[in-house]
Amino acid sequence: MKALCDVPRLMVAGVASGTGKTTFMVGLCRALSRRGLRVTAFKTGPDYLDPTYHARATGSRSQNLDAWMMGKEAVLSTFAAATSESDIALIEGVMGLFDGVSPTSEEGSSAQLAKWLGAPVLLAVDASGMARTLAAIAHGFSTFDPELRIAGLLANRVGSRSHLNLLAEAVSAPPILGGLPKNASLSFPERHLGLLTADEHTLTSSQLDALADAVEEWCDLDRIIETAKTAEALSFESGNALATMGTSSRCRIGYALDEAFHFYYEDNLRRLRELGAELIAFSPVHDASLPDVDGLYIGGGYPEVCAEALSTNAPMREAVVMFANAGGPVYAECGGLMYLSKGIRMQDGTLHAMVGLIPAEAVMRDKLQALGYVEVETTATTILGKAGQRLRGHQFRYSELRGVSEIATHAYHVKKRRNGALETEGYTRGSNVLASYIHAHWASNPEVAAGLVDACAAYAERRLHPADGPASHQKVAPPERKVS
Repeated sequence: MKALCDVPRLMVAGVASGTGKTTFMVGLCRALSRRGLRVTAFKTGPDYLDPTYHARATGSRSQNLDAWMMGKEAVLSTFAAATSESDIALIEGVMGLFDGVSPTSEEGSSAQLAKWLGAPVLLAVDASGMARTLAAIAHGFSTFDPELRIAGLLANRVGSRSHLNLLAEAVSAPPILGGLPKNASLSFPERHLGLLTADEHTLTSSQLDALADAVEEWCDLDRIIETAKTAEALSFESGNALATMGTSSRCRIGYALDEAFHFYYEDNLRRLRELGAELIAFSPVHDASLPDVDGLYIGGGYPEVCAEALSTNAPMREAVVMFANAGGPVYAECGGLMYLSKGIRMQDGTLHAMVGLIPAEAVMRDKLQALGYVEVETTATTILGKAGQRLRGHQFRYSELRGVSEIATHAYHVKKRRNGALETEGYTRGSNVLASYIHAHWASNPEVAAGLVDACAAYAERRLHPADGPASHQKVAPPERKVS
């Protein structure tokens, strides 16, 4: 059944990466929230870090919207569900406005997403050392795609108020709706996988308010709000095929959540909940034991940064092995795969022992080992369902597995979106452990989320009725404890 979503909305996009999208986005989120507006934020593409800044600024969760991985209907329904009680929605773009999965099409770009969402675009430009040239940039971006509406410019790193006024005089359309001065305190620190998370950056309320103050002072917030209100109502498919189990709990899934593991698509977690899974957070870094759960979901993050702490916490590593040996479903992505390996070998050669369910080492490198979108087809029955499942995901990593040839079973055929290269992946241990470097987005195939919940619910039932027989799984010896 079709429904309408009429929430005011804007996309904050950029001419390129590094032009200040996140700075403007976070400042706008905080400034609008301080005015009493209920702001819902989104991030374009497979980014786990910027949403932590959005969440800190708005006080509510930020979600990813990815045109290539999710598809149009999933994007629209996710957006509509998340904004059902919102006063305004802000979507942060990715890379340059027209950059996507192909150099010759809009597929997967911020521009495509803005058109799907009917969102007017505010274009962030690094205007340092620039005057009339900005008019040429504005003209090019405004006319490149007639179906896309560039509603205003945001001039970043201006030299002074006079410089901003000069730019406004040079550009007749679209209008300059504000800017921000050159100020190192208005930017965020980075590491090899992108920005530090808001928690790692220890982003304080005073820092957020300082950024919001700058936006209030240098941008025309009233005109920005009015621009958001010009967005037309969206038509989307209402109803949710996932929510067939109602609100009854079918199983409890523990998901790793701490400074080492925090890369999750909110949409994936939502799908698990709607299928009847109760999600219980636990910390592989700090907790000595697992919560009482029927499955484990260990997402990505920075296990290499916390490698010593993860290795030292032998009780937790042993608990994960015991859970898997008992037949408990264990699903891990990227950093989670590294944690399930025999160990993480740092660039200096130091080896930190990990869980050992996957018989290979995760070796850190100084250069990217994989980056980009992939398509997956499962080649065996796993805890995600029967063979032949297709799903889409993304890779972004600096580590590689060494000793992969020792692994008996691969469950994935993987096709890289960029060049069509094929490889085997998806490392299994028995029938109940599945680990991969791929961050999968389950909107590309909702049956995958259902398969995981089914596997966890089946294990919950076996725990209640052990006479029904154990699950088929392969046991592994508990990890060695460090002896000091």
